Amino acid sequence: MVRFFRGINLLGQAIVQPDVPLAELAETAGVVIPTNCTSGTCGTCMITLLSGEDPLPDELPPGLDEEMVEEQARLGCIGWPSGDVDIDVRPPL
Repeated sequence: MVRFFRGINLLGQAIVQPDVPLAELAETAGVVIPTNCTSGTCGTCMITLLSGEDPLPDELPPGLDEEMVEEQARLGCIGWPSGDVDIDVRPPL
């Protein structure tokens, strides 16, 4: 299960599906995560991973850097959770 939050407010939830990125799962839950490039380049869809696993690619895309990742930043357009995750739709600070 993916649960989408804004702060402490639960916005929606969706069942994890193989090969379906977080941004699409959010849409099925009625939650809007803005997207632009859908390839990890622009960073428009940046979210914060609160709990769970959302594996990163071996090489970080241009929309992320190491400092952002340390703050649990992920990109919704290329994030494929490997199980239950909680996501904050606000970008990392």
